[in-house]
Amino acid sequence: MPWQDNSGNRGPWGQPPRGDNGGNRNNGGRGQGEPPDLEDLLEASRQRLRRAFPRGRGGGGGDGRGGLPFNSSIAGLVGAGVLALWLFSGIYQVNPGERALVTTFGKFTDIQAQGLKWHVPFPVQAVEIVLVDRTRTIDVGFRGTAQRGAEALSESLMLTGDKNIADVTFSVDWNIDTSPQPEGELPGPAKFAFNIENQDNVVRAVAEAAMREVVGGNRLELLLTSGRGDVAESTRQIMQEALNAYDSGINIIRVNYQKADAPPQVRDAFLDVFNAGSEAERRVNDAQRYYNEKIPLARGEAQKILEDAAAYAARVTADARGQAERFNQIYEEYRQAPDVTRQRMYLETVESVLADMNKIVIEDDAGGGVVPYLPLNELNNNRRAQSSASGGSQ
Repeated sequence: MPWQDNSGNRGPWGQPPRGDNGGNRNNGGRGQGEPPDLEDLLEASRQRLRRAFPRGRGGGGGDGRGGLPFNSSIAGLVGAGVLALWLFSGIYQVNPGERALVTTFGKFTDIQAQGLKWHVPFPVQAVEIVLVDRTRTIDVGFRGTAQRGAEALSESLMLTGDKNIADVTFSVDWNIDTSPQPEGELPGPAKFAFNIENQDNVVRAVAEAAMREVVGGNRLELLLTSGRGDVAESTRQIMQEALNAYDSGINIIRVNYQKADAPPQVRDAFLDVFNAGSEAERRVNDAQRYYNEKIPLARGEAQKILEDAAAYAARVTADARGQAERFNQIYEEYRQAPDVTRQRMYLETVESVLADMNKIVIEDDAGGGVVPYLPLNELNNNRRAQSSASGGSQ
């Protein structure tokens, strides 16, 4: 056989065969060169096992040596200990910012806030802890310069509405919706835990699809210039609608639109276009500023001219009406007393004509008796005052 030693001096385990002094073994009279019987070896092994593990009284017979007695009292204590351990295993802790989702036989039944709680242990109830007080962020299209690879590039390259390719990178901030839900619906944390799997991957896929939809509806120039805020808000709305349709319990806080670049082959040309647009916008703003400065001034001047004209018209009209009224009054007096009125008008006219003249008229009979007094100094002072007044009015 393969395990025999042809030299006849060693057995199958490398030991020399044991025999008596006459060369015969205690194995049924086998010769010295013959191998040991396999049945004898198995029987020897069974005897050693019996000596090492003797059976007790409860083992169905034996030599009377056994283990501890097993009765109903010990069984009760063991059962009570097992039950206590089972009940104690239902205690759990809910930390701040967490929610505990309790399921009974696999069906959601309750949600618990922070504190020390207890539930019926497995297999009746199970508890899943969900961290709700945390803002999670998903980056789409960029993972750093060292980590950016083919997968990230495939995320960021998107087709615009004018059939250009844009390299778009953005991030999404989201959390678990903890707002009250309509009656009969699962709370947000339960939807998050039970309705979807691989939540991060779901948010990433929805974000990429929503951004591609928005980018596909806009021109590349708009993505590079003034449409960044509208693109981010439209993407957030589309994502929220899709996740609500999935009953995911996810709330999209904001979409951070990082950048959108033209493909490298035409990036310089688009940069020139962007600079030209900026220059055009600057010139339009300058023109608008000039318009805002000049038009109000012109309108103010025009309004001033109109108001001056209106005041002049009112003054001239009032003066003309006053003159007409005065003429009517004089005419009425003249009609009643023509001679007196004629004389008064003559004297008033002569007075108005000679009022500024420095002349003294002396009648012929005024020199008889007393030498007339002529106030020449007063006449000279009056002349100077009249000259000053006339010069100032000029």
